[in-house]
Amino acid sequence: MKHYQEYVHELYSALIKLKTEDDCRALLEDLCTYKEVEQMAQRAYAAKLLLEGKTYGEIIAETDISSTTLSRISRSIAHGSGGYKKFIDYDKKGK
Repeated sequence: MKHYQEYVHELYSALIKLKTEDDCRALLEDLCTYKEVEQMAQRAYAAKLLLEGKTYGEIIAETDISSTTLSRISRSIAHGSGGYKKFIDYDKKGK
């Protein structure tokens, strides 16, 4: 993609302007398909459960997420940029 960095910058700029849940919903509804929002929500929820110490089996049973996607989320939590831990609300009692 020729202007990839410019496009990404524009997206990040839009995201940091969000102030409320309604703002976020409005942008995501316009920007993404219903399925894309659903998949992102599923990943965020699975990350929350992982951070709370739930097992893969428990998370898959509760969310119906694939083991491949759950593994990717787990790797991101362990070795990623820290976004899940910083921005996902979770019960820190287990961690």
